[in-house]
Amino acid sequence: MKDSYLRLLENNKIWAAEKIKENPKYFQHLAELQTPEFLWIGCSDSRVPANEITGTDPGEIFVHRNVANLVVHTDLNMLSVLQFSVEVLKVKHVIVCGHYGCGGVKYAMDTQDHGLVNKWLRNIKEIHVKYDEQLSKLTDVRARADRLVELNVIEGVRSLAKTSIVQKAWKTRSLQIHGWVYGLENGLIKDLNVMVNGIADLEPIFRLDV
Repeated sequence: MKDSYLRLLENNKIWAAEKIKENPKYFQHLAELQTPEFLWIGCSDSRVPANEITGTDPGEIFVHRNVANLVVHTDLNMLSVLQFSVEVLKVKHVIVCGHYGCGGVKYAMDTQDHGLVNKWLRNIKEIHVKYDEQLSKLTDVRARADRLVELNVIEGVRSLAKTSIVQKAWKTRSLQIHGWVYGLENGLIKDLNVMVNGIADLEPIFRLDV
């Protein structure tokens, strides 16, 4: 039996051949220009591929993924992706997309030691504390986890709006930030309707003089 990683290389050849058969200039066009309208900040979970679940082609969505789709204001990786997509690629929409059944959120809800990822998931624990009164009313563990997934996305949207990168863009053009959650069990995306359109949606203390 061949090593499993070799199967990926073989699949790549088949996929590339099919694309060329459909359109001989497919890769030529793809290599010449990248003009995505969307930046997707999603979870690293392998079951949530941005292109597949939105029915989009390569080149249409610029993607950043991390454990539990966190937006952390000190994360230089995320901020670098945000700056490049907003200032260079000129994306029109930034989407924070979580998913129900997120392992990172589940880990954040317990008190076990999960190693290095503890430091990362502490950000979700802080959200849990912030919304403790709301979450404590949900006696079903799954319902509580699902709501924490949603709250994590909502806080991510708000955190993006507080960055100088986004606020500078708002000075000259339209840039919308959306919060979505994907359902693993039905394949559907839920819009949380927490779209942020401009600086007026922020508390005054977060409105930067940029």
